Order: sequence, then structure tokens, then C-alpha cells
Amino acid sequence: MNATALLRRDDDSGVATLTLQSPASRNALSLAMIEALLDGFAAIEADPAARVVVLAGEGAALSAGHDLKELQAHRNDPDHGRAFFERAMARCSELMRAIVALPKPVIAAVEGVATAAGCQLVAACDLAVAGADARFALPGVSIGLFCSTPLVAVGRAVSRKHAMEMALTGELCDASTAERFGLVNRVVPAGAALAEARKLAAQIAARSAATLAIGKGAFYRQIEMPLDQAYALAARAMVDNLLHPDSAEGAAAFLEKRPPRWEGA
Repeated sequence: MNATALLRRDDDSGVATLTLQSPASRNALSLAMIEALLDGFAAIEADPAARVVVLAGEGAALSAGHDLKELQAHRNDPDHGRAFFERAMARCSELMRAIVALPKPVIAAVEGVATAAGCQLVAACDLAVAGADARFALPGVSIGLFCSTPLVAVGRAVSRKHAMEMALTGELCDASTAERFGLVNRVVPAGAALAEARKLAAQIAARSAATLAIGKGAFYRQIEMPLDQAYALAARAMVDNLLHPDSAEGAAAFLEKRPPRWEGA
């Protein structure tokens, strides 16, 4: 299946929606799907009209994680799959890093299940909205494959003990538990996640794109640093932001009690 068939992009007023559309596989992250997503995010990064991204899945899942059938098939390779496994894991890691590095907010809209690398996908996004029937899990331990790479993103989104509980038990958690853990921001009625995510995206898209890019980049860089380094980096980001024309315009608009006119909007 080609990339166009695997991933659909819809644009509306600065919000780009990427929809995984392989419902028969529960939107499994096959190598082809990973490549399609990497291409999709790269295109959005280069498109100034796209200011916020919503990530959704067609059918009963956002994504069920890596394509186990594809992985199993490569066990018959002469190297028992090592080369393919290394490539698949490396490209998947690149995808998760690309979401974090994208200078535009990314919001996951989750209906159905998001498991293993699909749960990792949710954790890698900046925000997440879940339908009430959504379920999340790191189930690899149940089939002898500990969810080590999903834990990189999940372990940064939730507390360590909650992350390890998910990985050690492999059990599904419901949307309200995911919200309590901090994996999702809000829970809405089943079937309403995409509409709510787009509403949230439209609200964010009305902000200065430059300010969002500066702020998102600074947040993810400083969060891994010791406190003194984090404050130094954040202070530099604030100065860069203050020197940007959108900052001057925003302050002027506030004082003059009028809507701001953002650069490039």
C-alpha cells in the first residue's frame, strides 16, 4: 500500500489533520506507515499555512503499534530479522523525535485503542484528547517483548511508577485512567475526540506561529536539563521571543484592546 493510501491529510484554517487509514491492521505502524508519517510531518513543517497538527486514526484504533505480522515475517530472513528490526525501531524512533522537534503543536485524537508503539505515538504528541471508550496499553510483556521504546515517550509523559505499571502488567487502562496518569489532557464522549481536538487546534492556531515554535522548542530542550541549565535556556528563549515582532505586536494589541495581527497569519 502506498503512502497516499496509508495516510490522509486534510487542512482547514491552519489545522492539518493527518489520519492513519489502515483500519484492517488497526493502523499498525508498519515500516511503510512510519515512512508515510515521517513524510507527512516533513511536509507540514515546510508548509507555513499549517500551524497545528491533529493526528487521528480511521476505524477502531489510533494505532495498535508495530505490525507484528511484518516483524514475524522477517524472522525468516537469513539474519533472523536483525537488520529489519534495527531499521524499523530506528525509523520509529525518528518519527517520535520528529513529532517533538516539529515547531508546530501536535494533538492526538484517540478513539478505540492506542497500544504499544501506538501508545508511544500518543505520548510523543504535545496534547491528546481521548474519546470515553479509548483504551491504552503497553502490552508487549504479554507476548515476551517488553515495550522499551514506547516507555521512552510514555515515561516522559507520565510518572515513572505509572509508566512501569503499564509496561509490567500490559493491562489496558481506560480513558479516565489515562487522563489521571497524565497521558491525555481531556476525555470527551465517545466519537467526539476528533472534533474536540480540532476545536483545540483551532484555538491554538490563532496564536503566533513564531511564539508557539519558540515555546515548544524551549520546553522540550529544558525539560531534560538540570535546573540551572533549564532556566538559562528558557531565559534565552524568552529573550528571543521578546525580540520577535509578534511579541511587540501582541503586547501592543493587548494594551490597545484589539485583536493581534500575527506575522505570516
